Amino acid sequence: MKRPEHVWQLCSRSVELARRTLVMGILNVTPDSFSDAGKFFSRDHAVGHALRMFEEGADMVDIGGESTRPGVRVAESGVPTEEELRRIMPVIEDVLREHPRALLSVDTYKAKVARAAVNAGAEIVNDVSALRWDPEMAQTVVELECGVVLMHSRGRPEEWASLPASPDIVAEVRADLREWTRSLMVQGIEKNRIVLDAGFGFGKKFGGNYPLLAGLGKLHELGFPLLAGVSRKSFIGRTLARDGKDVPPQERLYGSLAAVTACVLEGVHIVRVHDVRPAVEAVKVADEIMAIGK
Repeated sequence: MKRPEHVWQLCSRSVELARRTLVMGILNVTPDSFSDAGKFFSRDHAVGHALRMFEEGADMVDIGGESTRPGVRVAESGVPTEEELRRIMPVIEDVLREHPRALLSVDTYKAKVARAAVNAGAEIVNDVSALRWDPEMAQTVVELECGVVLMHSRGRPEEWASLPASPDIVAEVRADLREWTRSLMVQGIEKNRIVLDAGFGFGKKFGGNYPLLAGLGKLHELGFPLLAGVSRKSFIGRTLARDGKDVPPQERLYGSLAAVTACVLEGVHIVRVHDVRPAVEAVKVADEIMAIGK
């Protein structure tokens, strides 16, 4: 598969998406992250880890202050805005003080958090709700003139356990993202600022994630760059289960690398990962296969 070429317009720069797969490092500044278990909750640890990810080859780092793991209540009863700001703003400011050209993304569905982060120097808003959970988010992104990642989610985390399986998950994701992007562009968001994320694990049953992974290439017809976040996801833990128990997130590295490689071969432009150096190396090999262009 030949990867479609795009140029992603951010606040102060544009990013070419096609020649190689970009790597987005994940930084969870939360006490209850499903994968990091609060490991980077302290300011110093978070800043140090962000800088280390850039040293290991990350093209950008995504900083979030609220967990969206299954079962967590969000939006109306999630982490208060002021607490989320307290967690992430010092980290964003300190990383940019140490590394002024660092490309940072803020992982939030709240307009006030997005505005503060971008005003502090972040260039991308990564919203798991595709700007749907906060009625002010779409207009905020228009005004900020930043890059935006729109992720597909079937419902909210507190609803995922009760959602029925999708009869055709690829068709559902494709149809929803088509509808949402059209609506947002009508509201003023420029097409060249949008990247789409299929939302692995976000309301998708175990059996739906692999068809979605195998069918990622079908999302290119929407005409946007694609980002994939498969790192340490629960479907990988279930696949690698030992003695009937899912493998915990910290033991999903090799499975994650396999899934990342599959995403690259489906033509995604950006992979979002916890383990940067191993992912950078896996992506380099997969990109060599992609370069053949068959």
